[in-house]
Amino acid sequence: MKTPYLTVKDIIQITGITKRALHYYDKTDLLKPSKVEDNGYRYYDQEALGNLQMILLFKEMNFPLKDIAAMMQLSKEEQKDILREHRSTLVQRKQKLETIIHQLDEYVDGKDISHLHLFDDSSILSIQEQYESEAKFVYGDTKKYQEFEANVSELSAEEQEKAYQQFSANMEQVFRELAKHQDRSPASSEVQALVREWKSCLEQFMSCDAEILRCIAEAYTTDRRYAGYFDQFGDENFLRFLYQAIMVFIQSASNR
Repeated sequence: MKTPYLTVKDIIQITGITKRALHYYDKTDLLKPSKVEDNGYRYYDQEALGNLQMILLFKEMNFPLKDIAAMMQLSKEEQKDILREHRSTLVQRKQKLETIIHQLDEYVDGKDISHLHLFDDSSILSIQEQYESEAKFVYGDTKKYQEFEANVSELSAEEQEKAYQQFSANMEQVFRELAKHQDRSPASSEVQALVREWKSCLEQFMSCDAEILRCIAEAYTTDRRYAGYFDQFGDENFLRFLYQAIMVFIQSASNR
């Protein structure tokens, strides 16, 4: 039986490929027509259709066209070897995507960016490490920061991680309690007791004078990265309330 030839229209109907893509494959030598009539009409035989189906399969598996062109020159077994390796890559990518989705959900639900683990398998430093690098860049030549660095260096990596987690938990608890007192005066005894507790959390790592406390309070209100973090505790006025409470605390301490 004579091999039937398929027109471009036939190929489009069978596979769903676009005419533009089919012409591009021809132009780049990825898939040439089996024959071209004098009038320019392209025709494809069964072998060409099979090759196109393999190309579309590899494309759906996320291979670039240049890699597909090379793979089409290989034997079936060689192609399968590449596919087995590609599968491992896809599994890793799937795990990464699942991590991204999970971290995205946690961030949308209010988790602070510094607590995300999005960069754990990346050459990019974690947000916590970026914060630490930024702090060292800004405050590294100050005596207070050097004191903090010395205290932290005495801890093992595991102890540091545990200390940071406990520090974060303690801070969040203080901020939640402060949010409950947001309807009171920043100078009230209850609010000031909580600010004192906030200062005690900071002093787990270094002693805090008025200058340090003022810098931290100003960073809370001027650095936009803190806005999302504090949204989980109070309304849009919480940061201003917190700033005022800290300023009252600093002023009261200086008057003693």
